[in-house]
Amino acid sequence: MKTFFSTLFAVSVLLVNCTNPIEQKSDKPQKTNEFALVVHGGAGTILKKNMTPEKEKAYKEKLEEAIKVGYNILKNGGKSIDAVEQTIHILENSPLFNAGKGAVFTHEENNELDASIMTGNDLNAGSVAGVTDIKNPITLARKVMENSEHVMLSGKGASIFAKEQGVEIVDPKYFFTENRFNSLQRIKEKMKAELDHDGKSAFYDPLIKDSKFGTVGCVALDKNGNITAGTSTGGMTNKRWNRIGDAPIIGSGTYANNATCGVSSTGWGEYFIRAQVAHDISALMDYKGLSLKDAAKEVIQNKLTKLGGTGGIIAVDKNGNMVFEFNTAGMYRASMNDKGEAEIKIYKD
Repeated sequence: MKTFFSTLFAVSVLLVNCTNPIEQKSDKPQKTNEFALVVHGGAGTILKKNMTPEKEKAYKEKLEEAIKVGYNILKNGGKSIDAVEQTIHILENSPLFNAGKGAVFTHEENNELDASIMTGNDLNAGSVAGVTDIKNPITLARKVMENSEHVMLSGKGASIFAKEQGVEIVDPKYFFTENRFNSLQRIKEKMKAELDHDGKSAFYDPLIKDSKFGTVGCVALDKNGNITAGTSTGGMTNKRWNRIGDAPIIGSGTYANNATCGVSSTGWGEYFIRAQVAHDISALMDYKGLSLKDAAKEVIQNKLTKLGGTGGIIAVDKNGNMVFEFNTAGMYRASMNDKGEAEIKIYKD
């Protein structure tokens, strides 16, 4: 009888502990923000000593303008996909960033644009690569996702699809900016001066590697718990042979999953493709139970860095936690939580 009551007491204690509401609450991830938004305008060698007060002010004002557009959509109960698209429009329409209007020049002295978008509720995605006459590539990427059976369209085919969808087409001259064109000429002159005895010159010049990357991106979580991520870029200065980077590649430059997080990347695209950076962050959260912060740090500061890759990511998880992670001197970045509190930064600090 004594053994029976001892066993009954032990079972009772175990049941009380298992149903303790305080313990259950502590084990459940807490919602940090009902909705949240993060934006980037590229990462790279961005140093305060090289920045004028006027230029710094211009970058911060444009980032603030962009993030407020997305915030207002989310605050009013709008969809994360609309917030991402409209936020990126602001950055694509600005000559400050390497996307849309401010796209860099290829070796052949034209502009080839890439973009992608992904929704976390259904893992649907769309992207475009090497387009030359689309004012806002992020919009065309969304059209590919929503109005075609494909994920990625490129070049002339993407432009034909854009016309059928009523997406705004512009003369390629629209993308000309003097400072981007001059950057290309400086690189060409340096490469010409460093021709080896065989008359060959390296494609990846040090000037390219050490310059800032102006790719833009946005990740948003809306009030319905849906995550969307988007990325848009002009690629790499002096790129040749219709080179395509990570921005239009799902899992490399862009990824979103409501079960984990949304990610937008910026940096040296070849390394982000090889490391599948955006998806890897989500996978570490899903398979190993890492937090967004720890997963992003592992991928950017360890895996990517060991490969020799430079750049960074912005991300939002399903609970509204926001993360910026980069291994460069700076990243144009901004965030805004559900209380309307904004954070806008450029340098590593």
